[in-house]
Parts: sequence; structure tokens; C-alpha cells
Amino acid sequence: MKECSLHDFMKEMRPWLDKSYIHLAHVDANGHFTLHFLDGTKNVYHIDDCNRQQITQVLEQLKDRGIQTEIPDEWNLR
Repeated sequence: MKECSLHDFMKEMRPWLDKSYIHLAHVDANGHFTLHFLDGTKNVYHIDDCNRQQITQVLEQLKDRGIQTEIPDEWNLR
């Protein structure tokens, strides 16, 4: 698992923000953000300087790009 800031996460993720690379993005109940790539690999991140609302915004951006997203039911979003 990589630990990073939201800024660093977005910078690292920027080249892959496309459904041609990312199959699924999800957050678990502990707030760990996982990207599943089409080649079968995955990266897990602990983003240490943001809140649920900011993570939700990232997921919404990914969803707008056609990437499947999942969040924990207990987050009660949208």
C-alpha cells in the first residue's frame, strides 16, 4: 500500500485517468483507495490528507470518465 497526499495521488493517477487503463476504482470501509487496472494489476493507496467528501469527488471524476466506481455503503453518499 502506498501512503500519499491527495495531491500526489492525483498527480500519479493523471496519466491513467481513462477506462482504457482502469477497470475499477473503489474505496473500502477503512478509506483505502484501490485502482484495478485492465492488465490485472492493482494499486492500493492510503491518502492521508483528505476527507470522505474529497475522495468522493475523485470517484465522481473517475465515474464521469467511464470508470466503474464503488464506495462503502456506510458512507451514505448521493
